[in-house]
Amino acid sequence: MRAYIEDREERVHPKGTRVEIGRLPDSPWQVAVSELGVGAERAAALATQLIEWLHPQAVFFVGVAGSLKDDINIGDVVVGTQVYEIHSGKQTDEGFKVRPKALPSSHALEQAARSAARDLEGVEVHFAPIATGDVVLADSESDIARHIESHYNDAGAIEMEGSGAANAAHFNGQLDALVIRGISDRADANKRKADAGGSQKRAAAQAASVTVAVLRKHLPRDGGSGDSEEGPQAGSGGDHIDFRGGTFYGPVIGKQVGGR
Repeated sequence: MRAYIEDREERVHPKGTRVEIGRLPDSPWQVAVSELGVGAERAAALATQLIEWLHPQAVFFVGVAGSLKDDINIGDVVVGTQVYEIHSGKQTDEGFKVRPKALPSSHALEQAARSAARDLEGVEVHFAPIATGDVVLADSESDIARHIESHYNDAGAIEMEGSGAANAAHFNGQLDALVIRGISDRADANKRKADAGGSQKRAAAQAASVTVAVLRKHLPRDGGSGDSEEGPQAGSGGDHIDFRGGTFYGPVIGKQVGGR
C-alpha cells in the first residue's frame, strides 16, 4: 500500500501504535496505513485503537491468504463477502459442535470492489467468504482443513486477522469494512515452497492494487466532489476529524505480509 501513497508522515498513537498517513493521488482520500501483526485478537485490539484515534470512514484489512478453492490461484485476490470465525463452537463429549459466526462486509465497499474489478487488468478478483482462524494451514488433509470443508465450504481463502478487523469496525459505529487478500499459497504442503518463491510479496501487491481501485470507486461521504454515482452526499455527521488542518477521510489499512 505504501507505494501508492504520497507525502507520507509517520504518527505515533499515545500507546505506541504507529501509522503512516498520506494522500492517495488523484482522489480525495487520505489513507492511514498500519502493520498490525499476526492474529485476530491483536488485529481487533489495535484496529479499535486506531479507529478511536483517527475516526476513519472505512476500514480495509489488506494482506495475504491461502486459497481454499481449486479455481482461486496464487496471485489472485479474494474480496471477502463475509468473514467466518472458524473456531467458534462448543466442545462436548459428542464432539465439536460448530456455532458459526459470520461478519458481513460493507455492501457499499463490496459494490465498489465489484465495479473496480471489471476494469482491472492483470489480476483475477474473486468474491467469496474468507475464513479466519488462529492457524497457518499448510496441510490440506488435516483435521482443520476437513473442519473448514464440512462447515465453511464456500470460503475462498483462509487467513488469521480478518475477523478481528471486521469486529473492530462493527463495534465502533458499524464502519464500512472490507477484507482484501492476495493469494500467496494453496494452504497445503507446498506453502513453504510458494513463500520461498516470492509469492507473498506478489500477493500483497495484487491485494494493494485492488484496494486502491476500490478507493477510487468509493468516494468519501463528505469530500472530493461531494458526489457519487448515487448522487450528492450528506454531511459528515461528525464521522471525520480535522487532522493537521486537513480533513481526514482515511481507511485504516492493516497490512500483514509475513504470515496470515
